[in-house]
Amino acid sequence: MSEAADSTPVVELGYTEASEELEAIIAELERGVVDVDLLETRLSRAVEIVEELDRRIRGAKERVETILPRLESVGRAPAGEHGEPS
Repeated sequence: MSEAADSTPVVELGYTEASEELEAIIAELERGVVDVDLLETRLSRAVEIVEELDRRIRGAKERVETILPRLESVGRAPAGEHGEPS
């Protein structure tokens, strides 16, 4: 993992980019290739990524839960209510 990737704030990473960085960190840890001096830094970065991805997932879930009832009501609306001819 490059220092450049670590210097980008997690909130500025795309979801896929953040996920891939997290996977790379996990792979480093599993292979034992993380220098002991960098271990805390890598773990902290992983936690930041997990927290940000969780925040995004929760936000998306809330938006979907807001939209779904509107979508469901479209199919139940009487004719003419959504601009269809009566």
